Amino acid sequence: FHLLFQSLRQLSQRTISTASRRQFENRVPEKQKLFQEDNGIPVYLKGGLMDALLYRVTMGLAVFG
Repeated sequence: FHLLFQSLRQLSQRTISTASRRQFENRVPEKQKLFQEDNGIPVYLKGGLMDALLYRVTMGLAVFG
């Protein structure tokens, strides 16, 4: 029973670790290129729609709060 439990545990750990490596790819170079591009957009808005929305909500709260 102990050997069965140990082998199942090793198998599950191996499966989880290989699956997580395959799922996530390194996207840091893409993000660096996007944020370092000189296109006149402030860095706090270069993340896209979510950044713009968060900025406007924050400014609204600061003005009306």
